[in-house]
Amino acid sequence: MRSFDLTPYRRSTVGFDRIFDFIESSARLQQDNYPPFNIERIDQDRYRVTLAVAGFKTDEIDITAQQNLLHITGRKDETSQDDRAKFLHLGIANRSFERRFELADFVRVENAELADGLLVVSLIREVPDAMKPRKIAINGKGAVVELESGDRADKNAA
Repeated sequence: MRSFDLTPYRRSTVGFDRIFDFIESSARLQQDNYPPFNIERIDQDRYRVTLAVAGFKTDEIDITAQQNLLHITGRKDETSQDDRAKFLHLGIANRSFERRFELADFVRVENAELADGLLVVSLIREVPDAMKPRKIAINGKGAVVELESGDRADKNAA
C-alpha cells in the first residue's frame, strides 16, 4: 500500500486535523472486501449504503450508529453450518463480517431494511438552523435572510 505524507498540508492549514487523521488511518487499514457494498447519493442531503449480505437473517445483523460512525456487524452461528449437508462447491461467502463507515457531521441513520440479500441503510443529513448560511444586511438595513443551498452556489458562480 502506498503511504501518504501529509505533513506539508498540516503545516499550511488550520482546523483540518480530523480529515488528515482520517486519511492516514484509512490508508493504514487493510480491510477485507467482504461484504461488497455500494454508497449512493440519492438527493442533496440523502444517502444510501447497500451491503450484499446473502444468507444473513435480520437477527444476525447488528447496526450501531454513534456520532460520526456507522458500525455494521454480521455474526453467523458456526454450529448451524456443521449440521448441514457437505457442500460440493461453496461459492456464497457465509462468514461473519464487520464494516465501519465514517459519517460527516449532522448525518444520521434514517432506517435500515433487509430484503433479497441486500441490507439497505438510508442516511440523511440534517443541518441545524443555527448552522445554515444566512445573508446579513449591512448597517442593519433589511432583514436577515436564510439562504437556500442553491442560492449559495449561484452567488459563488456569479
